[in-house]
Amino acid sequence: MHVAQYSDANFNQYNQLLNTMKATKPASNKIARFFKILGPGLVTGASDDDPSGIATYSQAGAAYGFSTLWTALITFPLMASIQEMCARIGLVTSHGLAGTIKANYSKPILYLMLLFSFPAIVMNIGADIAGMGAVGNLLFPSIHATFFCIGFTVLLLVSIIYLPYRKIASVLKYLCLVLLVYLIVPFLSKQDWVAVLKATFIPTIKFDKDFISILVAILGTTISPYLFFWQANMEVEDKKQKHLMVNKRVIDEMKKDVDFGMLFSNVVMFFLILTTGSVLFNGGIHQIDTVEQAAEALKPLAGNFAYLLFAIGVIGTGLLAIPVLSGSLSYIFTETFGWSQGLDKKFHQAKAFYIIIAISLILGLAINYLGLSPIKALIYSAILYGLTAPILIVIILHISNNKKIMGKHTNGKISNILGFAALALMSVAAVVLVYMQLTEK
Repeated sequence: MHVAQYSDANFNQYNQLLNTMKATKPASNKIARFFKILGPGLVTGASDDDPSGIATYSQAGAAYGFSTLWTALITFPLMASIQEMCARIGLVTSHGLAGTIKANYSKPILYLMLLFSFPAIVMNIGADIAGMGAVGNLLFPSIHATFFCIGFTVLLLVSIIYLPYRKIASVLKYLCLVLLVYLIVPFLSKQDWVAVLKATFIPTIKFDKDFISILVAILGTTISPYLFFWQANMEVEDKKQKHLMVNKRVIDEMKKDVDFGMLFSNVVMFFLILTTGSVLFNGGIHQIDTVEQAAEALKPLAGNFAYLLFAIGVIGTGLLAIPVLSGSLSYIFTETFGWSQGLDKKFHQAKAFYIIIAISLILGLAINYLGLSPIKALIYSAILYGLTAPILIVIILHISNNKKIMGKHTNGKISNILGFAALALMSVAAVVLVYMQLTEK
């Protein structure tokens, strides 16, 4: 009798435990599944916050405090809409953006993209390498910045050539975690959160040349053409590796990945402006030209820990962004000329693809020793990005709405509204950018 009662009690406890586990398991499974689907979108978004981007956001915060925080609310939906279209194009066509343009448009358009993209991306790579080298020198003053620049270039080149796609994708995905340091830095100093919220939701616009320049720079940094090409090609690579059949579930998972990646990118941008706006602007430092200046300026005002985190973040984002920059350039070239390409291939299977990556890295490194300063490189690349972005957005919108190319996976109404809004904004930014350069004394 007592044995039976004891067994029943234990049986009831077991059932209760089992029910509790069943209740909690779906929630944990959902979280695990969500993080599992993150990939190309997350990497693309995170790579947008490269050292040159950090310099732009730092200057925005240093010069105008919290006045540009609201831009993160504008750039996120526009950036997400364009990147989602590029990702969908890659999934549906099984070709990158350059390959799809080549198959459906006249070749001069593609050659024009190539003409503008090559110098812009190489100069961007050069500015990023210079930023990483300078920050490396700040952390270890006994080692000259040149050695860091060369060391990072060699490390990236060897990694890209010898690591298989799965490993590269995994490394890039985990490198995204480096950006989390910028979410910590603002909390290491006192913040006026009421002022932060006000600046975030009530836009401030100053009609002077310098402020408009910063707004244009932020737009050009967040909505960059090289990201369009990378996103589409990474979806193709992912599709091959996972043997995906394009259906509603795959499209929905891709959208979640892209939305999260672009949200992450814009949150990091927001916190970078917040950090420099609260520390540097309030500390009387209003001019920041390079990332090492931003890191150095933080040290006496925010403390060694904030300075260290900021500096480490610059190097980590460079290691993440430069493979994306060089890879996107190589995809544009190889798809344009029909050469074998892909990070899933070994060097002997796609020699041209890897040689172009190597050339872009070496040229980027060389720019820093040919008399062209990183700041000028960034200005020139911003102009070239600004000129090509509106043209590319028009083509992306046209492809995304073309049923002959996209079948049943054409744009919805919201995608088109956001896409045309991005087109209008980037067109205005391009005109303003060119005007400012022509009228600059």
